[in-house]
Amino acid sequence: MEHEVRAVAAAAERLGSEFVKAVELIRDNQSKLVLCGMGKSGHIARKLAATFSSCGVPAVFLHAGEATHGDLGVYQAGDPTIVFSKSGSTAEVVRLMPVLRRFNSPVIAIVGQLNSEIADAADVVLDARVEREADPLGLMPTASSTVMLALGDALASAVAQGRGFTREEFAIFHPGGQLGRNLLISVGEVMQPLNRVAVVEPKTEMREVVIAMTHSPYGAACVVEADGRLRGILTDGDIRRLLVSRPEVLTLSAGECMTAHPISISPKSLIGEAIRTMEERPSQISVLPVVDGAEQRLVGLLRIHDAYQPQNP
Repeated sequence: MEHEVRAVAAAAERLGSEFVKAVELIRDNQSKLVLCGMGKSGHIARKLAATFSSCGVPAVFLHAGEATHGDLGVYQAGDPTIVFSKSGSTAEVVRLMPVLRRFNSPVIAIVGQLNSEIADAADVVLDARVEREADPLGLMPTASSTVMLALGDALASAVAQGRGFTREEFAIFHPGGQLGRNLLISVGEVMQPLNRVAVVEPKTEMREVVIAMTHSPYGAACVVEADGRLRGILTDGDIRRLLVSRPEVLTLSAGECMTAHPISISPKSLIGEAIRTMEERPSQISVLPVVDGAEQRLVGLLRIHDAYQPQNP
């Protein structure tokens, strides 16, 4: 792993005007991007096609061996191509280079040999040389494939930045996973509504609080004033700790036992913000009161499970 790290760092040091040309070529071209390779280089090309597509650059993988047997039909005039080859002389890719000219396809070559047929035929060449592979024999595509992947990721990242690709656009292309949920879904869409939450007043006896939490088993009771303003919260964990330290707890009031001025969130906030609020802290929390407006009126409760759990169809 350390050998691969050094190989990627060396490739980063070599970046220059050719990398800028490659970024500009992809950024300024509005047609799709074709990524082509064979063997392990082909696997890297396939992964990077998915990466480019995820950041708003339509991209497809072209198997170099299948290309000349009908798969060239994927091309439209002017589609730019990135070809991958450690040796720079992969026969299947070499045979493609003159064909790509007929499609007016500008070619970016990511190769491990700058003095090679593929590099000579390309419009832009990115240097993916490695001192040696990382495996004991120095033969398996390890450091070389990692460098190709890193160069491709760098291209995709730079093109996304150059096109002003936003978090909102990213979410549009990732609606099915947690990334999409974090960026697209609001707290109000997944929270437990007020009528399902244990809600008590500051004067409520703790015995009644426990009963309310049993009827609404969402991990907490919210303590509110008569007008609905949030005053505090009592969680399952709070009650367990109080039973240990204050045996008389069940005779006390909610106001005496609650955590006052708890962390809360707006129903308009996105799920991603809620998760960060609950998890990115020295002591993680699993529930958040949801309050609306400057008056901090309680409208629901968000559990960490609600933030991660897919919505029912």
